[in-house]
Amino acid sequence: MTVSEAQSDLFAPASIAPQFVEARQKGVSVPGYPGGALPQSMADGYAVQDIAIDLWPDELVGWKVGLVPPQHRERLGVDRLAGCIFKKNVWDAGAEPTPFRAIPGGFCAVEAEFIIRLSKDAPEGKTEWTAEEAADYVGELILGVEIAGSPLKTINELGPPIVVSDFGNNDGQILGPVIENWREIGWEAMPAETFVNGLSVGKGGATSIPGSPLAALAFLLGHVASRGRPLKKGMLVTTGASTGIHDVAAGDESTISFGPLGEVRCRAVPA
Repeated sequence: MTVSEAQSDLFAPASIAPQFVEARQKGVSVPGYPGGALPQSMADGYAVQDIAIDLWPDELVGWKVGLVPPQHRERLGVDRLAGCIFKKNVWDAGAEPTPFRAIPGGFCAVEAEFIIRLSKDAPEGKTEWTAEEAADYVGELILGVEIAGSPLKTINELGPPIVVSDFGNNDGQILGPVIENWREIGWEAMPAETFVNGLSVGKGGATSIPGSPLAALAFLLGHVASRGRPLKKGMLVTTGASTGIHDVAAGDESTISFGPLGEVRCRAVPA
C-alpha cells in the first residue's frame, strides 16, 4: 500500500469538518490538518466543505472562485476552485476602514475582487456554461475585497484539496462600489492595485482573471449545480484575486484601489 492509499483509507470528512467549524466559530487556530490524513482529490476536499456548509449556523449567500496553481492542474484535472461565503461575513465598505478578523496562528490575506451579484436563479440541472451564457445572469458588478482566512496557517502550502476543504480559505467579503456601466467600459478599463500599510504589494485588474470574470462565473455556475447547490438570485460570486493573495496580520491596514472606479479600505484586527 502506498502512502497516498494509506492516507485515503484514514481520510474522514465527517470528523474533519466539525473541527474546522469549531475552530472558525471560536476564532482559534488548529495546530495541523484536523485528523492528520489530507484530502487527496478535489472531490475529497469538497466532501469536507459540503459537511461544513451544513454545519455552519448561517445562511449561504455566495461563493468565491480561486485559481488552482499551475503545478497542481494536471494532477487534479481542474484550473479553478470554489469556497463558500456566509451572510454574517459580508460587510459593506464605508468611509472608515472595514475591520475584519485575523485568527492568531492561522492564515489571513486580502484579495482585490470583482464581485458579481446574480440577477436571477440559475437552472438546477445545467452543469456546463459558457462565459456568454453566464453574462445573462449578472445583476451587478461590484468592487470589493475577499478576506482569505483559515484556522490552518499552512492551508495554501498544502494544496488545493486542503484549501477547498476549509471553506475554500474564505473568511469574509467586503463590498465596495458598484460599476453601473460595466458592459460598456470593458475589462481593460478596470484596474486594481493593493496596498498594505501604504506599500504597493500587487497590481492587476479584471484582465488578470483568466477568461475574464465571466469565465469564473461560468465555472462556478456549473460547479455548484453539479453539487446540487445551484446559484440563486442575489447570491454573490467573487471571481478571483486580481492582484494576487497578500498576507496580512492583526494591525495591518489595506487599501484596494480600482483607479477611477473607486477604492475599498480595510483593517485586520485580532479574532
